[in-house]
Amino acid sequence: MKSERRGFGWGVFGVGMLLLVALLVPLRGFDRARPGYDFQFPQDHFSHPAFQVEWWYYTGNLRTSEGRLFGFELTFFRLGVSEASGNQQQKGTAWDLDDVYLAHFALSDIAAEQFHKTERLNRAGPGLAGAALGQARVWNGNWEVRWLEPLSPLGAQRLRAVSEDFSLELALTPAKPPVVHGEDGISRKADGPGRASHYISFTRLSATGTIGLLGKQYTVDGLAWMDHEFSTDSMGSGQAGWDWMSVQLDNAEELMLYRMRHKDGSTDPISSGTFIDREGKASHLAWNEIAMEPSEPWESPQTGGRYPLRWKVAVPRLQLELECRARFAGQEVVSRRALSPTYWEGAVVYQGRRGENDVGGVGYLEMTGYDKPIEIGPRGGR
Repeated sequence: MKSERRGFGWGVFGVGMLLLVALLVPLRGFDRARPGYDFQFPQDHFSHPAFQVEWWYYTGNLRTSEGRLFGFELTFFRLGVSEASGNQQQKGTAWDLDDVYLAHFALSDIAAEQFHKTERLNRAGPGLAGAALGQARVWNGNWEVRWLEPLSPLGAQRLRAVSEDFSLELALTPAKPPVVHGEDGISRKADGPGRASHYISFTRLSATGTIGLLGKQYTVDGLAWMDHEFSTDSMGSGQAGWDWMSVQLDNAEELMLYRMRHKDGSTDPISSGTFIDREGKASHLAWNEIAMEPSEPWESPQTGGRYPLRWKVAVPRLQLELECRARFAGQEVVSRRALSPTYWEGAVVYQGRRGENDVGGVGYLEMTGYDKPIEIGPRGGR
């Protein structure tokens, strides 16, 4: 599997050093996520240069008409490496390094248990990468999400990504309005002021389109999920990483759950979740209302990280009990760059009960800090 290399000609090593400094020591002048943020759409679907780190995460489970299953991940990251990133009056030329843009693209071929992945790195430059309301898109080179109806609260979106061996083109139609996670406009990740993110999701996106894989084209449909977070320095000093789940149940309900892990393996009680009912109404879930019990560790042959591939999930007040199971083990994204950690992110399936009824579903599971603890910095957690 050859990795995508376009856009790297301006010095990866030098940029990597800048990113490492930015991750370890957040620069003065960037805003932190604080209570009372007033979300405005469609503006808040796009860039927030006043915050140091931001990402747009698209994941989903797809199938062909013959029943062949795929999972996908297409993610866009923006990291401010200069205080000028959030100050338009300090802008210089198009080639100034104020923001760095990273993107990951991965495809899980579930029947074959094959994981295809690539990444790319760019500066904004003269339109090389960005996230702009005026253009109604987020992009890195020719990978993009484009909003087809940016002024509509349920605006359709289109994803497109092309690499040497695999590609994706999807039309996404939201079935529910965007959800704001957390309480009072913030999703807390650790104790202390600003240790949080502003966090938005589309939790049920109807997806139709095509996948290209090793010279073959597949027509697919299914469900996708979108996360958008922006923050500065949200992780605590005693934390090693996090576990995050998206849950899309076949009764038209969804959950987002995450736990921040301490270095001793215990769960930080700041962890939380969100339940979204059939009509799209969101309810905050405190950690004392959630149980997430991991099992069946799998050891990565590349990093030695031991990732739990099966979980028991319970939310007693919802009378909900689920078992989460990875579609297959080898869905680890091994990062070669200082900008982001190595992590496991892959397609999962759920089975269990909601009250008196059987329920199932699909989703995605993200796990970080299993090969080594995540360093303190702005990427810290969902």
